[in-house]
Amino acid sequence: MSPADVILIAIAGLLCGMINTVAGGGSLILFPALIATGMPALAANVTNSVAGWPGYIGGVVGFRAELAGQRKRVRMLAVVTVAGAMTGSVLLLVTPASAFDLLVPGLVLFASVLVGLQPTLSRRLGPPTEGSPHARRVLLVSVFGATVYGGYFGGGLGIIVLAMLTLTVADRLANLTALKCAITLLSSTVTVVIFGLLGPVRWEAVVIAIPTTLIGGYLGAGIAREINERALRTFIVTFGIAVAIYLAAR
Repeated sequence: MSPADVILIAIAGLLCGMINTVAGGGSLILFPALIATGMPALAANVTNSVAGWPGYIGGVVGFRAELAGQRKRVRMLAVVTVAGAMTGSVLLLVTPASAFDLLVPGLVLFASVLVGLQPTLSRRLGPPTEGSPHARRVLLVSVFGATVYGGYFGGGLGIIVLAMLTLTVADRLANLTALKCAITLLSSTVTVVIFGLLGPVRWEAVVIAIPTTLIGGYLGAGIAREINERALRTFIVTFGIAVAIYLAAR
């Protein structure tokens, strides 16, 4: 690995941790950076999942005040999160790498477009009705589906989870962002264990990215309280679409 690759991964890891905490979608920064170092898509994906894990820890620590009163919600969602992440991770490892190569541009594009559509979807579907049995069922099913996707690919998982939370849980955005960080940390922990034992992880890249994603995740909690959300959303959508086009053309 060249010095330029080391610098690229370190910077991408910092941005990944920050963006994952603020809005989700940070994997759309680190994943293409790993691809740019010459990694195959499957190896880059599992390495991305493992390397991004400390950033979720930083986010949860940074949002510990907002999470203090949400233990009941976290417990309720923990089982479906673990089940979904395990399902997606196993699917990735048992399907051919060629299938993942074909799917990944579409997955990146899907995650990127969802970033842009999430505010519109929230407005059109109206305010959440937390507490009703229907709302709980929708929340549990949607988090399971999101974490299956997260176990398989992971790019944009935080965005998908936050979108589901804003549609089904009545609370401040800061609290929902904190809850999103807890869910994605749990999902990421499952993928780290499975990919660490069974996946083609490039550990040299993980060692480089771990400290920067951890720092970025912690810093992102403070940024999330102040940042212009529209500007960040526009950047992630534009960047993600460009990455999808690049991956499709490879």
